Amino acid sequence: MTLAPVIAVVGPSGVGKDSVMEALEARAPGIARVRRAITRPEGEEGEDFDRVSVADFQQLVEQGAFSLHWPAHGLLYGVPKSIEQQRQQADAVLVNLSRSVLLKAQKVFGDLIVISLTADPDVLAHRLSTRGREDAAEQIRRLARAKRALPEGLARVIEIDNSGPLEATIDAILEQLQPERA
Repeated sequence: MTLAPVIAVVGPSGVGKDSVMEALEARAPGIARVRRAITRPEGEEGEDFDRVSVADFQQLVEQGAFSLHWPAHGLLYGVPKSIEQQRQQADAVLVNLSRSVLLKAQKVFGDLIVISLTADPDVLAHRLSTRGREDAAEQIRRLARAKRALPEGLARVIEIDNSGPLEATIDAILEQLQPERA
């Protein structure tokens, strides 16, 4: 059985990964989104995710519940093993990943397409300040990391600027995905 590709959406904080993923899923019915487990504290929202405590997360790791897991920004993130079932039922599976785990994800999932989102630094700064999840010092740290390059050795990367209208971003992504999804 052929598994659907995993589409990793990556980019700096504030680039609009969650909005892009939601819009892609709405526009392309064969694309399904993976719900991650995150140790994000109560009161901190964001994407649609499963909130777990650090202790529960570590227990899930020991039980082998994740296909992929990693630390970032003082939190723990996990992609549940259920991604394999999603890959059997969808044309493609979207997951928000950290740039630091892309090579590992390529080994784990095999067929990995990376959508690397970028945006103008002023747009990023504005988005970070309006979402209100980070204090000013953390916003500065995240903006400094925004220019971090992707690791060498990724098989397929689609680079998209998400500074403008979301609809234009989705059009550009779907235009580039079509040959790979055919």
